[in-house]
Order: sequence, then C-alpha cells, then structure tokens
Amino acid sequence: MNLNIVLYQPEIPHNTGNIGRTCVLTNSKLHLIKPLGFLIDDKHLKRAGMDYWKYVDVTYYDSFEHFMEVNKGARIYLSTTKAENLYTEVEYKQGDFIMFGRESSGVPDSVRDVLKDTLIRIPMVETSDRSLNLSNTVSIVAYEALRQMGFPNMK
Repeated sequence: MNLNIVLYQPEIPHNTGNIGRTCVLTNSKLHLIKPLGFLIDDKHLKRAGMDYWKYVDVTYYDSFEHFMEVNKGARIYLSTTKAENLYTEVEYKQGDFIMFGRESSGVPDSVRDVLKDTLIRIPMVETSDRSLNLSNTVSIVAYEALRQMGFPNMK
C-alpha cells in the first residue's frame, strides 16, 4: 500500500466515489470514519466510483477514537485550511496516513488538537469560508506524496 487516505465523516457520495477511484489507481487504502452522510450502496457513490468501487481497499471506523485506536503509532497528517505548513513541506513515506475533513466543516477542534503537530494545507486565495473540492484536495496532496516517493509501483 502506498498511502492511506482517510475521510473524516464524508458527506457527499460523489466525492467519496471519486476518491475511491483515485485510491485504486494509486494503490492507496481508503479509510472512512463514520457517520457517513450517505449510504455506502448509494447510487451516486457507485456512479462517481464507476466500476472501480469493487476494487477499493476500504476500512470503516465507528468514530475518530476508533480510528486512532486501530492505527496507534501511525504517521497521520491532517489537511486543513487552518494549518501553517504547506502540504509540500512534508516528507511523506509509504504507509503514511493523510486525513481530510467533512466537505461542509472540516474536522472539529478536538480532532485538530490531537493532530496539531502534523497539520498541512494547500495554498489558496483568501475567501470567506471557501476551499477546494474534497476530491480535488485529496488528489493534489496524494500525488505530491507519491511524487516524493518516486511513484512506487506506478508507471
């Protein structure tokens, strides 16, 4: 597995489907922290993921605490607009976890506090509470991590 992509309580099935497709084509594992804003058999999820969804290596967690317990000791980066460090300032390694928050509100302060030493962000122009689409954000950060690793097992 190259990377671990973590979605904290995703709300939009299209985004999760697109991210699942990206995970399949980058040999990355997808981790979904509940509650989800859709049913896992949602037709929109399957449409966005197309026929790739059956190939997604996905693990579900009942809560953030459950996720942290199962993945104790893992290197986990949190992508958030509230970070100081840019996503390009990190030295990624195979097996790293990169977490992304809800489309509407990111992650709560309590989650950000747990991961405060590994916060990263994508630079954007300043606006009032607007940010890039979740699936685009995942792609940007994941491909930077994979570039740094020399695109392992990819051609």
